[in-house]
Amino acid sequence: MDKYSDPNIWKTFNPSGEIIVALIIIGILIVLAIIVGILAKCADPLKRPKGLLKVVEWCAEKLDAFTQDIMGPGFENFGGLLLGIIPFLFLSFTIGIVGLPTPMNNLAVPLSLALVTFCLIHYTSMRYTKWKYFKRYVDPFPFFLPINLLSMWAPLLSMTLRMFGNGIVGWVLMSLVNSVLEGLSTSIFGGIIAGGASGVFLVPIITPVLHAYFDLFSGFVQTMVFVFLTVLFIAQERPEEIEMEANMASRKEAVK
Repeated sequence: MDKYSDPNIWKTFNPSGEIIVALIIIGILIVLAIIVGILAKCADPLKRPKGLLKVVEWCAEKLDAFTQDIMGPGFENFGGLLLGIIPFLFLSFTIGIVGLPTPMNNLAVPLSLALVTFCLIHYTSMRYTKWKYFKRYVDPFPFFLPINLLSMWAPLLSMTLRMFGNGIVGWVLMSLVNSVLEGLSTSIFGGIIAGGASGVFLVPIITPVLHAYFDLFSGFVQTMVFVFLTVLFIAQERPEEIEMEANMASRKEAVK
């Protein structure tokens, strides 16, 4: 019997709540992307876009301008990648405000995002330097190979641990605050209201302010940090001489 036809095999498939929420966010973004694609195909090119299509077009233009300013020529279409990463990353940080598990609390989610940046870094380097890419691991001397092989993983580890650390710290602090407020509320109102209902009075008064910081503000900051680090890490992989040639070519085109 095929092992995949065994019904008991699915009992071992038990993804965490964070992974399920991450997949739900991805599904929602895919549906939105399909809707935007249909709207773009059906839109009249001679008329201004409206509604959702206008919002997405404005975001795409801003991200393209941002990548052009930070990364320079040669990365004109990179804004489209950020247009998919930014909403997923921001929602993964902030969705906990509605009581759902926060995907960033699962190490696999920030690791997957950091892997995207890590692969793009080395793809960009190989794209511009070709076989000279492997020379970076023996510079300035061949015996630096072990050190260079270790240092190549630094962006992946730093970005992963930064996102995971900020996500888990916010969750731990909010859990502690909720626990303290529930105990304090029970001690105050326990003699008036029987049962567990006495522990919910102080929580909705104080925690919204903390959620606004740890979920919304911190999520926005971490999203921007990830985006800036991504574009900077990738842009610096282009050799300086190639960057100078690209800048000169873009200036000549601007003059024409």
